[in-house]
Amino acid sequence: MQKEAIAFLRLLSIMDDLREKCPWDRKQTLQSLRPLTLEETYELTEEILKNNPAGIREELGDLLLHIVFYARIMRETQNFGISEIIENLCDKLISRHPHIYGDLELKDEEAVKRNWEKMKVKEGKKGLLDGVPNSLPSLVKAYRIQDKARQVGFEWTDKTQVWDKVQEEIEEFKEATNGGDRTEIESEFGDVLFSLVNYARFIGIDPDFALEKVNQKFKQRFEYMEAHSTEHLSQLSLEEMDRLWNEAKNANIK
Repeated sequence: MQKEAIAFLRLLSIMDDLREKCPWDRKQTLQSLRPLTLEETYELTEEILKNNPAGIREELGDLLLHIVFYARIMRETQNFGISEIIENLCDKLISRHPHIYGDLELKDEEAVKRNWEKMKVKEGKKGLLDGVPNSLPSLVKAYRIQDKARQVGFEWTDKTQVWDKVQEEIEEFKEATNGGDRTEIESEFGDVLFSLVNYARFIGIDPDFALEKVNQKFKQRFEYMEAHSTEHLSQLSLEEMDRLWNEAKNANIK
């Protein structure tokens, strides 16, 4: 623990130096850092997908720097900083874990999550879904909304019911495409995606993680096609591109 404390104090000291002496760091605000923080977060998730410990360590450090940076700015403008942020976090964690720091008995993970949501409502949340940020990517938001609803029992009882709903939405989407109303088509397509996310969640698959793996697989196979074609892909026939695509698959690019 002492080693971690020394390292953290060193980081705070460096942050003070940068904020006071570096022209770029002096200029930054909450608003200017926000897009950079999002970028760092996605870089971290990419390294997690790769299961790359060295990359995860690097990106966690970059994200930690942003947290310290925000805390320093808030110290300058709002009279609170990293110590208040940490103390507030510690207090919240203790109060929301009465089964650890109190006498409440919760038998499993699901009971813990339900109790967590109840306490957040008591603390001022307007409702169960109030804790789902509007700024989340849509796929992730759908998953979180469904998971929140499940915690109060608003859930299917069997995966066949969930799949039946997927098929129902697909049929409604097909009917909408035949009708030609773009607004209706878009709405029904959204229902298909939402139902597929629900099925993935029900069987224990993270849909965002699964989709990103497919994105990376497609990208690598497409790059293989570009690297192994004797001319620009636009000059090839579909049959020639299919041949290169199958080569990429046979090259074990998964």
